[in-house]
Amino acid sequence: MIELKDLLGKYNDLFFSGSLKKDTIRTIISEEIGFEIKSEDIEIKNGTVQLNIKPIYKNEIFMKQEKILAKLAENLGKKAPQDIR
Repeated sequence: MIELKDLLGKYNDLFFSGSLKKDTIRTIISEEIGFEIKSEDIEIKNGTVQLNIKPIYKNEIFMKQEKILAKLAENLGKKAPQDIR
């Protein structure tokens, strides 16, 4: 049986525009590290999330990077970023 997400896969770009994708990334990272990140501090380039935040918060993110990337892949599917910097 064909799943609904497979049928709507063509329209994934419409559902996950830049700002919605940033909000999803921000929410997942904030849940994991316990600190709110602003959407303005997140940039997505070539499948990489670039964060403009203090190094102490980046270290916390890097320690939990695998878990964060797994959650992003679960929520964003094929359009999920592959790396965090």
